[in-house]
Amino acid sequence: MTQTLILASNNAGKLREFATLLAPLGLSVEPQGMHNVPEAEEPHLTFVENALEKARHASRLTGLPALADDSGVCVNALGGAPGVLSARYAGEPKSDQRNNDKLIADLAPHADKSAYYYCVLVYVRHADDPQPVIADGRWNGMMLDAPRGEGGFGYDPYFLLPELGLTAAELPAADKNRLSHRGQALRALVEKLK
Repeated sequence: MTQTLILASNNAGKLREFATLLAPLGLSVEPQGMHNVPEAEEPHLTFVENALEKARHASRLTGLPALADDSGVCVNALGGAPGVLSARYAGEPKSDQRNNDKLIADLAPHADKSAYYYCVLVYVRHADDPQPVIADGRWNGMMLDAPRGEGGFGYDPYFLLPELGLTAAELPAADKNRLSHRGQALRALVEKLK
């Protein structure tokens, strides 16, 4: 029997990726927008708290199990910034270009360009689940000062994988999904759910 799971996001790419990996577990994934669930507030300072907030919010409003992620890029020379503020680093409205411009400007005086993408996934069986299932993933790289590649989104054109000599935006989608912080976290979550 298939059980419906709410994805606390309306991102089509995330929906496809999660649906593919969770289908063998008997989970059918639907975006929160299909159930008229508005985006949750993300007031916390950590990825795990924001993901938990989003998962509980979606589950509370639908009465169904929910899965949420919170992710971003963390730059070592900037003390982990932009971190949980990655999507809004340059303020509102959200803009990948303005976020990238701000990050490159903030990083310019620093020699250390090392960075990593980080993702936390939280699965709740119900809104008040006392034991949410939590998985995370980390993808190490470094920031460039000029974009490369057409794929991906966000900081991907600036995020270099030194061992491959490619940015995240230059990787084929299948390779990115396999190597990325989100792909790592999702595989870890699937193992825990088994």
